[in-house]
Amino acid sequence: MSVKPTPSAPKKKQPAAMESSLTIAEQTEAFLKAGGSIQHIKTGVTGQQNLIGPKQITLGSKPKA
Repeated sequence: MSVKPTPSAPKKKQPAAMESSLTIAEQTEAFLKAGGSIQHIKTGVTGQQNLIGPKQITLGSKPKA
C-alpha cells in the first residue's frame, strides 16, 4: 500500500507592484500624521554593528601543524 503525499496549501498570489506602492504610501502618510518622523541616512551607511571579527573559513586540505 503506497502513501500519497498530502498536497501543500496553494501559495498566495503576490499583490501587484502598484498596489504595494499605494499601500506603502498610505502607511507612510498615516505614520507622519501620527507624529512620526523619517530620518534621511546617507548612501552607504548601515545600522549593523560588527561585534565580532570577520569569519574566515579554509576550504581544501587541513593546514599542517
